[in-house]
Amino acid sequence: MFYYIYGDKICFSQKSYADLPRIDEAQARNTDGLLYGLLELDPNKSRRSFCLSASSLLSLEEEGLNLLLKQQENHSSLPDWLLEKINHRQVMAVNRAYPQWENALDYKPPHKWRVHISGLGDVGGTLLMGLRLLGGSCIENIGIYDRSEEKLLRWQYETNQIYGPNDRPFPPVNILTEEELFNCHLFVFCIAARVPAIGEEGKDVRMVQLEENAKILNLYGKQARASSYRGIFAVVSDPVDLLCKSLLLSSNQNEQGIYDFKGLAPEQIRGYGLGVMHARALYYANQSPDTRHYEREGRAFGPHGEDLVIADSIDNYNEEYSLLLTEKAKKSKS
Repeated sequence: MFYYIYGDKICFSQKSYADLPRIDEAQARNTDGLLYGLLELDPNKSRRSFCLSASSLLSLEEEGLNLLLKQQENHSSLPDWLLEKINHRQVMAVNRAYPQWENALDYKPPHKWRVHISGLGDVGGTLLMGLRLLGGSCIENIGIYDRSEEKLLRWQYETNQIYGPNDRPFPPVNILTEEELFNCHLFVFCIAARVPAIGEEGKDVRMVQLEENAKILNLYGKQARASSYRGIFAVVSDPVDLLCKSLLLSSNQNEQGIYDFKGLAPEQIRGYGLGVMHARALYYANQSPDTRHYEREGRAFGPHGEDLVIADSIDNYNEEYSLLLTEKAKKSKS
């Protein structure tokens, strides 16, 4: 094992790097805080950084479905103190194949977040009200952006008048210019260009939404790249999973359309979907004592519609209960 110091960060790897200053194991062992395990993985298929939650991940060659399986651990080459760090989630894997891998070493979650929301339709407006009501302890301010000036003024006027009977803080809401969009810790994309009308024949709703919403989202991805944005880019618009992929690809292309991986890192992009499906599954789970554990242990996976998967428990999976909840959530029938 090789140990290094990069700035004030302690790194280690199973490969020797001549461009990094070496230190001895004792200095690495006595360091508080995170350690950084250096890997080299194909950026087309791997993240820039992730929590190294198992020692087997140090030997990772590619990221795929194999990550869902528990790997056999081989501790023979690792010192006990490093294994303890890994077990306590105090090691971050960093992929040196990314040209801006050093940025992963410097990221620190803010004490209070600056949150910016783009798109003030039903989803964006509801999110804004929720953050104003509940976010005082962790949100510094909320910035809002929309093409409609009237909508912006109305939301700023109304949400800044939300108060409670006690002294708890409410984050202020302010209108953003386009240039200010990515001066934040968390950017939330809530724009929906078009939702197909009920009864439109011969069209896949998700594909229509993807085509229209991706055009707008990808422009934001390019702007995030140009701004060297290092915060979280949250996607709430549908279809969440496919839009996240489109955002990742568009933000990592240069002006010639060549992938250079200098845009948003995979772990910067967060998709917030399946909330409706999860809530439906939770509603039906609470109808029976056999499935009430879903609230504590259950998960919703996949897209909306036929490919939805509801797992009743990630601790003690029961296929019968899971299939039952999946069908009820998909069809929304009692």
